[in-house]
Amino acid sequence: MKYYLSSSYKIGTEEVKLKEMTANGNKHVAFIHNALDYVTDLERRNKSVAMNISDLEKLGFNVDVLDLKLYFNNSKALKDKLEHYDVIWVRGGNTFVLAQAMKLSGFDEIIKEYHRDSKSIVYGGYSAGVCILGPTLRGIHLVDDPDLKPYGEQYQTIWEGLNILNYAIAPHYKSDHKESEDMDKAVEYMINNKILFKALRDGEVIIIE
Repeated sequence: MKYYLSSSYKIGTEEVKLKEMTANGNKHVAFIHNALDYVTDLERRNKSVAMNISDLEKLGFNVDVLDLKLYFNNSKALKDKLEHYDVIWVRGGNTFVLAQAMKLSGFDEIIKEYHRDSKSIVYGGYSAGVCILGPTLRGIHLVDDPDLKPYGEQYQTIWEGLNILNYAIAPHYKSDHKESEDMDKAVEYMINNKILFKALRDGEVIIIE
């Protein structure tokens, strides 16, 4: 697997590299926006999603929205669907909501399997979409509300990340972003609790090949 991990809602400063990483693929992107499932302002949400999709299409990608809610309790169908793509793009929002959607759809186990098997696929995304890859979501709870339960109050908050990376990612660090001040607190928490992390300013990208 390859990873293109951005801090900001834009693709970041390594657009050329993203195209190079996907040069041998079919340019089909599964776009996951479930980190926004708590949002009630649907017009604003749809505009943000459309902007994300447009940015990817400008790079030559064919983008399909993949709603994990359609695959809750049906991970086999989700795994079959993902076989059609060589890029999975997970956008930002609330990391705890995203964690719940990944668990209920079985995406969490699918992506871990892809990682173990070094599957020929690119995982890209930003903000919540990259925070979820670390070993823990503690620290991020100072930025994202861990108590949001759009899929039902019966589901417990998930505090573990996918543990694909052995460090947490702190996006929007020292950036012109509304969450930047809270991210300072998250970084302080991670330092105090000896959580290994990497802080990213908006525009910065971590690339793993």
